[in-house]
Amino acid sequence: MELLGFVPPKSARVAATLDAPADASMLIGGAWVGAEGDARIASIDPGTGRVIANVPEASAGDVDRAVSAARAAFAGWAATPPAARATILWRIADLIDQHIDELAELETLDQGKPLYVARWAEIPGAAMQFRFFAGQATAIEGRTITPSITYQPAGKEVHAWTLREPVGVVAAIVPWNSPLVLTAMKLAPALAAGCTVVLKPAEDTSLTALRLGELMMEAGLPAGVLNIVTGRGATCGAALAAHHGVDKVAFTGSTATGRAILDASKGNIKRVTLELGGKSPVVILPDAALDLAIAGAANAIFFNGGQVCVAGSRAYVHADIYDRVVDGIAGYAAGMKLGHGLNPDTQMGPLVSARQAERVEGLIGGARAAGASIVTGGDRHGAAGTFIAPTVIADVSQEMEIVREEVFGPVLVVQRFTDLDDVVEAANDSVYGLAASIWTESLSSAHRLSRRIQAGTVWINCHSMYDASLPIGGVKQSGYGRDSGVAALDNYLEWKTVCAVL
Repeated sequence: MELLGFVPPKSARVAATLDAPADASMLIGGAWVGAEGDARIASIDPGTGRVIANVPEASAGDVDRAVSAARAAFAGWAATPPAARATILWRIADLIDQHIDELAELETLDQGKPLYVARWAEIPGAAMQFRFFAGQATAIEGRTITPSITYQPAGKEVHAWTLREPVGVVAAIVPWNSPLVLTAMKLAPALAAGCTVVLKPAEDTSLTALRLGELMMEAGLPAGVLNIVTGRGATCGAALAAHHGVDKVAFTGSTATGRAILDASKGNIKRVTLELGGKSPVVILPDAALDLAIAGAANAIFFNGGQVCVAGSRAYVHADIYDRVVDGIAGYAAGMKLGHGLNPDTQMGPLVSARQAERVEGLIGGARAAGASIVTGGDRHGAAGTFIAPTVIADVSQEMEIVREEVFGPVLVVQRFTDLDDVVEAANDSVYGLAASIWTESLSSAHRLSRRIQAGTVWINCHSMYDASLPIGGVKQSGYGRDSGVAALDNYLEWKTVCAVL
């Protein structure tokens, strides 16, 4: 498979980064600072293997400074009128729009995704988050309650009401697959609610988060309301999750890391929301519109190289159409153009790192050894070592690792079914429950299956449809709590009950 080559960025700022990789700084208390030590983490363009920047490797001491800054800023930000908070969030969205080409190129260089994904989906999605929650900032409401308390003093009445108050200092920990939009999903509702934040981006992809921090300060966000620390999960992330000055952790990432965050949060009983792994089923019924279903199922897994938590990585196809669907998806995969994300013809870029590519290659090799058939793909490409061809695997069983484990790469496993009860059982036979899609022209089948499949999101005749108004999250070991939508505000607000005798 031919690999498309590197194309220089058009943004002068991003081009300058390539010409002279910079030593980035962290944002703590409104100032751009270095870490306590001299250690840095290289940010690498996975399409070329070239270092594009070096970010500070924060220590526990740096985390403590950031949490202290967030704590000091909390009272002022919580007391800021909601309309004033909303104005700042809207300005942030405007600045994202003004710098969209720069941010998209920076995201592509840092993560590897095709430029069209960053430019037309994810960076606009980040701006949308800030605009949506700007509207929600002025819509936070308590309730009045008429209690049935019968033992109040004679001649008195009981009046009760509730308040919604910000939870406090939030640790937002985000992954490397869609860095900016996932960062916005944490920051926008937290700030709208009146919380202050310490953000830890993934060590592999910190650059757009740091640039966003600059834009947020430009928008008028007060010092200390947002702090950004860069570093490794095992040190910086662990210190942040365990810190007693943090009131709440909002995490998106692997289920294994989610368990570690839960353990770390026990010290001061932090509030925790987790958006974790997925192994999302794609169920294609015999009456599906096949052109739509084949392209949709292919995009569900090959979009962003399968590095999507809701990637449709398990396809269950009715026996009557199985051969046509498998051939169609395999043909779609074989025809995709791999290449550097900045090349405008690239349809699928590299995986984020050599480490991730080795993991995916190992899982494919394990499937081969277990007796599965590689219909197409299954191999690595290019000198950088992080390109894996879009892969379709057949002749699998529910017990195989490739069917049960989250791959986080462009790998689809396909099984046939004949009975709806059997396919529901197979779709639910997973520790995960993040998302699913159903492909059918039958309204009745769509409604019935969407209720029976255990997932936080079910798409019908589509996959990976996102909007800032739609709650996102999972069931089972895919986590709890929701990002996006009005429900996301609940992550960052506490209920307070006030009861008065009048």
